[in-house]
This record gives sequence, C-alpha cells and structure tokens, in this order.
Amino acid sequence: MIQGNFLAKKGLWVSEYRIESGLNCGGHAFATDGFLLGPILEEFKTKKEQLIQSAHELMIKALEIKNLPIPLQPLELKITAQGGVGTAEEHEFLLDYYKLDSIGWGSPFLLVPEATSVDDETRNLLANAKEDDFYLSNISPLGVPFNTVKGMSNDFWKQKRIDDNKAGSSCPKKFLALSKEYDTQGMCTASKKYQDVKLAELEQQKNDFSNEVFEQQKSKIFEKSCLCVGLANSSYLENKMEIKGQQQGVVVCPGPNLAYFDKVVSLAEMVKHIYGNVTVITDVNRPNMFVKELGMYVDHLKNDILSFSGETSTAKIKKWKSFQDNLLQGIEYYESLFRSTLIFKNTLQIINQLHFYKEEVKQIEF
Repeated sequence: MIQGNFLAKKGLWVSEYRIESGLNCGGHAFATDGFLLGPILEEFKTKKEQLIQSAHELMIKALEIKNLPIPLQPLELKITAQGGVGTAEEHEFLLDYYKLDSIGWGSPFLLVPEATSVDDETRNLLANAKEDDFYLSNISPLGVPFNTVKGMSNDFWKQKRIDDNKAGSSCPKKFLALSKEYDTQGMCTASKKYQDVKLAELEQQKNDFSNEVFEQQKSKIFEKSCLCVGLANSSYLENKMEIKGQQQGVVVCPGPNLAYFDKVVSLAEMVKHIYGNVTVITDVNRPNMFVKELGMYVDHLKNDILSFSGETSTAKIKKWKSFQDNLLQGIEYYESLFRSTLIFKNTLQIINQLHFYKEEVKQIEF
C-alpha cells in the first residue's frame, strides 16, 4: 500500500501487485520475518478494496493538480501470486479461494525446451536433482540468499580456479561490481581482484584464527559466483554459440519446487499439467506448497539461530521471538483453513504435517 500510494501521489497507477513466496522461489530469496504466503494472500483478499480506494483517491488529487484527465472509476487492479506452485489443485485453489487474477509458474519451465533456453547438461541435472540437491546458497555477489542446485558446471570451474590458486572471476561484464569496500569505482565480490585483496587481508590475520576458522573464512570469500556470465552461458551452450573469455560454466537458479519434476516435457504437456488434464509429477510425496514454504521458514529460523556467533542481544532475541510467533500464527491460520476446505486430496496429511511443524517451532529455543 505504501508503494502504491507513493506512485499514486505522482499520478501513476499500479495495475498489478505480485506476491511471491519469500523462500519457496527461484533466484534471489527475500525471507519475511516469519510471515507465510497464505496469511499474506488472505490480507490482500480482505483488503483489496481498501488498497484500490486509497490509491485511487491519491491519484485523483495528483491528476487534478497536473490538470490531467481524471478517471470516473478506479482503474483495474490485479492481484497475482507465485512461488512453489506445482499442481492443478494448488493453482485452482489460489485462484478460487484468494480471488487472484493469475498464478505464476517459473522453475518447472526450466524442463520445457520450448519455453526456456537451457543447455542439455544443465537440463538433465535439473531433471535428476532431488530435494537435498536444491539449496539456499550464498553464491550471489549481491549478498542476498540465492536458490540454486548442487552439481552446476560453474561449481567445477570455480573449484578448479581455487585449486590452481587463481580464485575469482575475471569479471568481464562488471554488472554486479557494486562493493565499494576497496574501490570507489566498485568491485564484484566474485571477482579475482576483490578476492585477492580479501584473501591477503585474511592472511595477515591468520594467527588470530584456528585452522578450522581460517579455512571457513577462506571458503566464504571463494563461494561467490559470477552470475553475469554464469546465468547467460546456458543460452550460449544451447544455441552452440562461442563463449569467449574465461570459462565460468553455467549458473542456474531454480526454486526447490523443481525437485518434484523429474523429466523434460513439451510446452503442451506442461500446460496440460497446470490445468489438470495430465500430471507430469511422479513423486507422490510432494508436500503441499504452503507446507513446503513453512518447512523452509522453520529451517531458516533454526539456521539463523545456530549460525549466530556474536553476543546475543535483547533486540536479537526479540526478533527471533517475533519470527517464532509469526510462524505459529501462520500455522494456526493454515489449520483453520484446511479444516474448512476439502479441495486438496491429502488434506488430512497436510493437517498432520502442520501439527508436526507447530511442535517443532514451539521447541525452538534462543
């Protein structure tokens, strides 16, 4: 609402609000403070008219000041969503229950050659990857968690440079050369230039660390990947185009939902799957999209607590407690939701999984 109203005050109308899962998505992941997708969609559903009227009134005032034509009625405003949708059941439920205008599907189309440009090696990797192969990484130079998959060719070439004492990318494009830590012009944290400086700095502090901690710090420097080249290489390889410069391999950023799609399919087959005419998923144990996201948020909170190495402050404990409370409120919302609807065939299983996560969240200590 803040964003929409800000633009409305300038006479601009936002015609679509897209809600995406904070963690159950592809590419960069922006976790909420424990607010789950279902409750967020519920709020958009119940407050849509408030969103429309607020922006409409502000836009009218702005247009009057600019002496521009004023619409008699609020303009069209769509609410759409994406993030981990994988079955026709989920697709229809989001449309019908939350009154959404459309649903986005992303990662499954990486297995559709007609829709995405992916080389054969990477596509086969994605088709054969299991749940444990998809993970939230720190490879992005932007410093934002990045969903990816184990076994990318970029991992091989990155490790080879490390083994040859030539860690880091040549950074030919410099699109992400944004760090001003050592250069006011900006350096990419995945570049050799940056990593050389960072490594030299670490070497000077070597005596301050145990060998284990020292190696961990080195790994943090080396884990960044060149996304500018890596994300584009797949298209070059598929189209048999020459790749110039340093060998980077391929970076790909699927969401964890792709773990349940295990074969290359045609565009027609995928569309039929979306609308329930066929199914291209063979894994009968695929969790409901809401349950999957919930599990990811529980893991996110636990990992945040375990990886915290500083002195625990009152503010930090308060933030973790708020995250925990938000998760519990979200679980209660889902329990009420799934008891009141029978649209999903495995509703009983979903309710049992919610109970499991509720107990797990309650036991988290900080």
